[in-house]
Amino acid sequence: MGTIKDFKYKLIKNFLTQEEIKLLTDYCRIKHRLNSNSFDIKQNDNGDTYFYGDPLMESLMVNKINIMEKESGLKLIPTYAFWRMYTMFADLKKHIDKPSCEISVTVMIGSDGTKWPIYMDGTEINMEPGDAAVYLGCEIVHWREEFKGDWHAQTFLHYVDKNGPNKEWKKDKRLLYGSQK
Repeated sequence: MGTIKDFKYKLIKNFLTQEEIKLLTDYCRIKHRLNSNSFDIKQNDNGDTYFYGDPLMESLMVNKINIMEKESGLKLIPTYAFWRMYTMFADLKKHIDKPSCEISVTVMIGSDGTKWPIYMDGTEINMEPGDAAVYLGCEIVHWREEFKGDWHAQTFLHYVDKNGPNKEWKKDKRLLYGSQK
């Protein structure tokens, strides 16, 4: 198993257990159906649900820190998590992330079955429910092409190196995990 010095991104199969996949899929589908005010109109103006600081996803972020430290070879500090329910015609523009996303993981929760790869530095990465792509968020250009399916739930867990230049981003400079401020 390589450390962050050995890779810029990598796929982790079965990052989530089958029980976690079921719980998170049901949670996201229910919360998306009931959503009336949490949309990311900056990225996609098509009805995509977006929840920053969601308590369940931030609990997942904190609980997956051991896996993330093993995969990165670093001592990490969790910063923030969010999740999105992508819908038809969504995309993800080419970008790199902000300093609080130094070590990031995008986790596929579930979908309608439509394949929708993420691209890391031009390399196509396909994920199944429960798989995750770990990457250097501030260095790796990543994106997705236009989504042709009905729904796709993805969570994003972000960390910084405990001994690195971005350690002040602990909790994304919030007082508590799960809070908006």
